[in-house]
Amino acid sequence: MAMLDSSVVNIALPRLGQELGASVSGLQWVLDGYLLALAALILVAGSLGDRYGRRRVFVVGVVWFGVASVLCGLALSTPMLVVSRVLQGIGGALLTPGSLAILQAVFHREDRARAIGTWSGLGGIAAAVGPLVGGLLVQLWSWRLAFLVNIPLVVVCVWLALRYVPETRDEEFTGHPNVLDSVLGAVGLAGITAALVEAPVRGADWLVVGSGVLGVVSFTAFVLLQRRQANPLVPPALFANHTFVVANALTLVVYAALTGVMMLMGLQLQTSLGYSPTAAGVAGLPITLIMLALSSRSGQLAARWGPRWFLVLGPLLIAAAMLLMTRITPGASYLGSVLPAVALFGLGLSIVVAPVTATVLAAAPDRYVGLASGVNNAVARTGGLLAVAVLPAAAGLTGAAYADPAALTSGWRTALLICAGLAAVGGFLALSIRDNVLAPSTPPHSCGIDSPPTQVANKT
Repeated sequence: MAMLDSSVVNIALPRLGQELGASVSGLQWVLDGYLLALAALILVAGSLGDRYGRRRVFVVGVVWFGVASVLCGLALSTPMLVVSRVLQGIGGALLTPGSLAILQAVFHREDRARAIGTWSGLGGIAAAVGPLVGGLLVQLWSWRLAFLVNIPLVVVCVWLALRYVPETRDEEFTGHPNVLDSVLGAVGLAGITAALVEAPVRGADWLVVGSGVLGVVSFTAFVLLQRRQANPLVPPALFANHTFVVANALTLVVYAALTGVMMLMGLQLQTSLGYSPTAAGVAGLPITLIMLALSSRSGQLAARWGPRWFLVLGPLLIAAAMLLMTRITPGASYLGSVLPAVALFGLGLSIVVAPVTATVLAAAPDRYVGLASGVNNAVARTGGLLAVAVLPAAAGLTGAAYADPAALTSGWRTALLICAGLAAVGGFLALSIRDNVLAPSTPPHSCGIDSPPTQVANKT
């Protein structure tokens, strides 16, 4: 649900904007309201799971997400939808890191890469299939159905979690999660995002400047506190590992590129090429099929050969696919222009998504698995958040430009060049990775368990 709803709205943007009378900045807030809450709170959510139980926090997040989805589906105005999307992002922050941390805690080390590969692949598939599902639901009834469809998923998910998922936690965790740090991080991201989104519309007025200053000051205070506190929300020791830092830097730029392209592709296909919502969703189906076929295998091979070349090749293929997408303009055929680009895009995603996630978690100490998952998810959402905030203005899309085929096509091409550059930067960053953190830590014929399990809580 969390991955799906991060992309399902993209295909609904034209209809949503038309019905609610939203401008480009209004549509940006519909996307960024969700990403902002997700990025700002996912760190404390990861530590909540480590402290109080990962399954418990996961289930709370799923239920919260479902309630917020109902509010989104019933929204009568753009501000109401934005507020509901923020609430939805809080639920996403509670459930996302917990799901990954549960896998890391209950699988043996030699099996984790494959398990995480499957998790990453399914999450990536959900994000990629979002436009297809969104298109079908929008054309079937309304953009509102894209949110209301989450209700049966909530029921099934809670039942499966309570019946089959063991409870795990960090037994060494003491004290309480750091709320002050979370507030500072949230205010920092919110202030910077508000300034970036509103500046092209309002100019350098007091609200834009004030938001920017508040964001920078709050984020600076957040970073300083992490270095000085005894129990920081993000332990600086995590960033002592070079591979962990590089993998997160790659995540930032690649996910910024991905989010920027996925945000605009649905608009370009519908507004400039005349696709229906369903046809625009079906156009991206090869991405889903390729990821379904290759993501899990990609995680396995990265564990065997090391993640470095997967993290180099994947982003470079994504960058090449984005350059091919510049041919998706009015009059372009699906087979000649759209299909080759989205197929290469899916191949690049399947190569990089699972290995980068597994690399981040393997590079962190086991006791920080929930926190490492939170950091990586926060980095990914922050990349998407900044892309949504900055890219439209950088590409010359403001006001109602998303409804003008000529203006949108011009902005689409500019945005693709920017995003291709970001993806390529991610590939070059991965060249500095030297060690294979995914390699099993025990000899092939020895017992894979170093000591009795301590992370699975006793059931009563």
